[in-house]
Amino acid sequence: MERIASFEKVSFNQFFQDWYTLCPGDSEDEIRRMYEHIQVPCRATAGSAGYDFFAPHDILIKPREQVLIPTGIHAKIKEGYVLMLFPRSSLGFKFRLQLDNTVGIVDSDYIHARNGGHIYCKLTNDTHEGKPVIIKSGEAFIQGVFLPFGITNDDDVKAERTGGIGSTTKGKK
Repeated sequence: MERIASFEKVSFNQFFQDWYTLCPGDSEDEIRRMYEHIQVPCRATAGSAGYDFFAPHDILIKPREQVLIPTGIHAKIKEGYVLMLFPRSSLGFKFRLQLDNTVGIVDSDYIHARNGGHIYCKLTNDTHEGKPVIIKSGEAFIQGVFLPFGITNDDDVKAERTGGIGSTTKGKK
């Protein structure tokens, strides 16, 4: 297998800024403790395709509720590859836990976004059985799979990323 990417924690300053924007009641010490315990994604077995992402804190998602989670992670990805994010199979199967954008796409140039390529995920508990989803700090909750992709023969895009999520089509006609 070709080695095409690496995961790293975003800087503490980036994590603090992103976390504090979502949860302004949390103290810097609380956010620092959370940051220090962030685990870099990894595969569970040699045959696993997915890299497990771990919850940076305890997460409770009530039925029909959604939550936005800054993972504290960014990925350096070789050009020609993409990181696709999915809920962990067991959480989707047991709770109908879903990513709000169905499948997360992390482009190789996302690392150059203004937020340092900080990977977020937005999850919804779409249960039909009224069950809350409880994910403990440090538990795997989403998984990422790297895939190669191709482009069309007449593709001549030269634009470079400037923003973050959803920014690649802003200003285009």
